[in-house]
Amino acid sequence: MTTTGLSKIIDEFSYLPLEDKGYAVDIMKKQLIEAKRDALFRRAKQAETNLKKGAIKKGTVTDLYEDMEVY
Repeated sequence: MTTTGLSKIIDEFSYLPLEDKGYAVDIMKKQLIEAKRDALFRRAKQAETNLKKGAIKKGTVTDLYEDMEVY
């Protein structure tokens, strides 16, 4: 969504009656939760696919730090 589109939504929201504003916020919160849930599900499926393909690396926390070149 463009900044202009978001600005329009925010502007239109300001004209809603109080009760409608609360309803709109509830709907948006639920949609956000659902979008996050869907993104998490897609990421989990990708991780599962990578595990089945053997495209993952296993190790200790120390191994992780070494891979990140922290030490």
